[in-house]
Amino acid sequence: MPPAKKILIVDDEAMIRKAIRLALEKEGYEVVEAETGGEAMRRIELSKPDLILLDIMLPDVSGFDVCRDIRKAGLRVPIIILSAKTEEIDVVVGLEIGADDYITKPFRTRELLARIAAHLRKARQEEEAVNQGRLEFKDLVIDLNERRVFHDSSEVMLTHTEFDLLAFLASNAGKVLSREKILNHVWGYEYPIETRVIDVHIRNLRRKIEQDPSHPFFILAVPGIGYRFTSAGKLG
Repeated sequence: MPPAKKILIVDDEAMIRKAIRLALEKEGYEVVEAETGGEAMRRIELSKPDLILLDIMLPDVSGFDVCRDIRKAGLRVPIIILSAKTEEIDVVVGLEIGADDYITKPFRTRELLARIAAHLRKARQEEEAVNQGRLEFKDLVIDLNERRVFHDSSEVMLTHTEFDLLAFLASNAGKVLSREKILNHVWGYEYPIETRVIDVHIRNLRRKIEQDPSHPFFILAVPGIGYRFTSAGKLG
């Protein structure tokens, strides 16, 4: 029997940590806790969690800084931000610095558990995935093996989830992909969840790979449905 997945809860409110811990342990997860950013980094180093639930408002540093430090260290562990901050700018910042998901407080326990399971499932599938080669378009190369992207011969630095989203869209170039299908494949959600993460990640990708993000060539919106990656510039 495989070992239980380990989840780190980073939140300075003891009651919130307790409620989440009880829900996670009921599902068979092993739980580690931290109430400050400094403690979180020590726990990460010692415990090697499989997923991190990260609050933004911590007593010593911002959760955003913790997220940046985790990504700067080269760790690809899934990070879900849990925050009372609901402004669009907070969601954008959280996802831009490397978080995989953003859930606002108060949240439903069922939804939190669903998202955790989805991210863990996705991480496992990536570990088991076989090499897939390269996707080449006009001025854009996506190396699926090395998870690297080049635009106009210069490497583009993408977050873990940005790469997964771009690879999925580009692998289905010319096809209209619904928001539900994108959520299911990239985030692993088995049923539709109200979330802004797709739109935020699309905006981030456009800024990084489009010559003019306001008039995109590669990633096109299909109103009322989802997005389509252009096949016009595909090579080979």
